[in-house]
Amino acid sequence: MSKTNFLSLFTNIISVIFIACILTSCAGKKQTTASKTPTTNDNSYLLSQKGYVSAQHYLNEAEAETTPALTLNLLLKASEQFIVEKNYARALWLANQVSVLLPLRDHKSGSSKSVHNQAYKLALVKAASLMALNENELAFEQLLLADNYHSLADNSHQLNYFKMLGQLQQSRKLTLASIDAKLHAFSLQSTDQPQQLNELDDIEQLWQHLSQLSQWQLNQLKALNPPHMKGWFRLVNYAHKFGGDQQRFSRYLNQWQRQYPGHPAKSVVNNLLNENSINNNSKQLNQLDDAINNIAVILPLSGKQKVAGSVAQQGILAAYQNDASKTLHFIDANQLDMTTLKASFDHLSIDYVIGPLLKPHVKDYLAQTELNIPTLLLNLPSKTLVEQSLQKSYGLLPHQVALSMRREDQAVQAATTLSQKQYQQPLILSHQDNTSKSIAKAFTVQWKLITGKLPETVYVTEGKNTQEKLKESLDVLLSQQRVDDLQIRVKQTLKTQTRNRRDVDMIYLVGTTKQTRLLKPYIDVNISPFAELIPIYGSSLSHSSAVDASDKRDLTGLIFTEIPWSLSSTQQNKQLAQISHKLWPNRSDSLQRFFAMGFDSYSILDKLSLMKNKSYIRHFGQTGVLKLNSNNILTRSLLWGRYQKDKVHEIAME
Repeated sequence: MSKTNFLSLFTNIISVIFIACILTSCAGKKQTTASKTPTTNDNSYLLSQKGYVSAQHYLNEAEAETTPALTLNLLLKASEQFIVEKNYARALWLANQVSVLLPLRDHKSGSSKSVHNQAYKLALVKAASLMALNENELAFEQLLLADNYHSLADNSHQLNYFKMLGQLQQSRKLTLASIDAKLHAFSLQSTDQPQQLNELDDIEQLWQHLSQLSQWQLNQLKALNPPHMKGWFRLVNYAHKFGGDQQRFSRYLNQWQRQYPGHPAKSVVNNLLNENSINNNSKQLNQLDDAINNIAVILPLSGKQKVAGSVAQQGILAAYQNDASKTLHFIDANQLDMTTLKASFDHLSIDYVIGPLLKPHVKDYLAQTELNIPTLLLNLPSKTLVEQSLQKSYGLLPHQVALSMRREDQAVQAATTLSQKQYQQPLILSHQDNTSKSIAKAFTVQWKLITGKLPETVYVTEGKNTQEKLKESLDVLLSQQRVDDLQIRVKQTLKTQTRNRRDVDMIYLVGTTKQTRLLKPYIDVNISPFAELIPIYGSSLSHSSAVDASDKRDLTGLIFTEIPWSLSSTQQNKQLAQISHKLWPNRSDSLQRFFAMGFDSYSILDKLSLMKNKSYIRHFGQTGVLKLNSNNILTRSLLWGRYQKDKVHEIAME
């Protein structure tokens, strides 16, 4: 380090120490005394209280030190200790001052890793301070800097980095990132000593977070591969699939214990086994509620939506299979006076209600406040504009559950999944109908939430302008214009090839099967032959089981989300699918979804009470893997399919 740099650094350090000492002394003797027995919270460092040294002590040592490197290190310790003492404003101020001084150190002397390590620790101090001061976005920016310094310093992340990251990602509503960080944090806690009470609490909290994930979220978390994930993944999957069958679940839990004897979740498994044992000694979980004998099914069996209602009815009957223990009472919603329902239900001794199916009927049904019969609605109730602006829930009562078939949900799954594929510049190509626009918007919102970046969206319409709009979005028109300009200037024939833009690395295509079949070939022919192929993804709108072989070739390479019933998959009820196809070979894709919804609505009835009591239980149905959320909405995890030549295959994306 040159003499000039040394003097500049030393002078700046003295100024920082002087101001820091003044700020500390201004706190008064009362606060100084209180700081001798500091307490920690979730935002502060878990430092040992043995041999406690105050921040003021480090400042005094820094004042007496003449070596700049050692002085900076003492100031760093003082800023960390201010966090322990809950003096967050001072910790932030001091960390900022020391950060300014670090670049003046000599990086050519081989101490760059040391400097980066100090910068890493200072970023953590700033993050902890900012979190305590309710500046979460700024705190997250500091953690991003800390991650960069950690790479440069070639050191492992500290425990408090993952603790803070878990909290911040949770506040940002990024569930997977939060759980991933918490699993890393837990792995850094001592495993050599017997489990302490707080560690057991952490394990139980981890279990609660993990067991409430959707199936697609669990698969994505597995792909992130946090510590101990194989054991956690196996345990959660057992709970999802077998949690409703106590004896079977216990067998799988015992199997898990043999497979993972040293896993941190062993205390969770012991608790689950104890719960099953207690329930077996009292009464079965599936007997928590009174038995369901008489079921009222409210569907539109006349009018414009008669076909949809009839197909849903067929799905319910396919699941019913003349069950002698239950009686179905079908009611035409279009011929029903809702105000008479209570009397009708009392007369028929109705135990459960499936339906209504259409939103207007759902609204009228929910208006009958005197009805307290358990109900599985086949549609979400409409929200008012005020409720939408306030992001209010649907306000279902405890005895009411709604099955969500919203196509926007699959866009959230797609955006979350694809954001983990390291795509940097997605392009959304959407048609302008309301359904497509809603899916595109849901994808955009979720992508922005996860990555912080707003994807580009281009809306196209059917007709002559479709290809021109696509060329414009891929910058092919600009390339063609450059070629034309060159041809004018050069008086000879040139062999040219237009180029597409290179920043787009993924396309999310939203439109019907017909629209997709027209648009995808346009995309293919407008990709330069010397450029890498751009992966194309779509929603279930883009898939149809009715397309012929030539259409499938046009769609080759397209990857899309789909319900198990409409995709030849391991989860599909193949025997029923074959029978259905023979009986109704020309049934449309939308009607196929109504059939699957009807089938699932009956199949899940006996499991709903279990799902309310045990949040880890899932239903592996024909509309997806169904999960009951805390707002009494059944949401779905969908499968992924891929067009390959003249066939469609199920693929694993997470």
